Amino acid sequence: MDAEGFWLEYVDSQGEVHQGPLEVMWSARFEEAGPVRAFPSYRGLRNFSGWYWAATGATDVGYESWVELGHLMRLDSEPAVVAMSSQPFRLSWRYGGRGKRVRHTPDYFVRRRDGTAVVIDVRPDELIEPDDAVKFGVTAVACAQVGWVFERVGVLPPVLAANLRWLSGYRHPRVRREPVVAALTTMFAEPRGLLAGARAVGDPIAVLPVLFHLLWRRELVVAVENELLSAATLVRPAAVFAREVGGDAGASDAAVAG
Repeated sequence: MDAEGFWLEYVDSQGEVHQGPLEVMWSARFEEAGPVRAFPSYRGLRNFSGWYWAATGATDVGYESWVELGHLMRLDSEPAVVAMSSQPFRLSWRYGGRGKRVRHTPDYFVRRRDGTAVVIDVRPDELIEPDDAVKFGVTAVACAQVGWVFERVGVLPPVLAANLRWLSGYRHPRVRREPVVAALTTMFAEPRGLLAGARAVGDPIAVLPVLFHLLWRRELVVAVENELLSAATLVRPAAVFAREVGGDAGASDAAVAG
């Protein structure tokens, strides 16, 4: 691709607009940026947009479709993610240094715990037009120049999406009760069924919300891609799950990331 002259525009957390060459602007904290453009809202709009309260960072993050919301929940549940923002910047470029600038606004900017960054575009495979594919390709090139990872993601697997929707209802820290956390951690030191383990700790009405919170945070782990959560779902410590799938402690992230 002969795209060049990459230029970034973004809005900081105070609402001030900044712009400049990619090689100068890349170090900005885009995970704290405000949306560079407003979400569309009009009669007949086919997509459903809104704001999602992310436990990661305790902040509202925008989405423009149910597909985007699914990925927001996925990102929010991943321990490796420490911050994220929607519509984080507008990237523009020219081809061969000539002609009108082409613009593209990625959907999300993600900061990982190790300091690395991921730029994400969310688009189902069947909705990618040729111009979109070109923009995604150029965005990937721009990201590579500054050491960012670029991902274009589509629709989450339905079982994973359903499990994340359920567990996300227990993401808020207020759900956590430390005496119950300690009892559940001890109870599930060895893999056992979800409901049986909860009942062994106490009244399921009081215990299950805390258990779902621990599953959301990956302090305890289930294989959320394989089957819908049920009373019989096997709950394991994260370290045990990692050994079973043949990886390290980070393998539990892959179980949710897909």
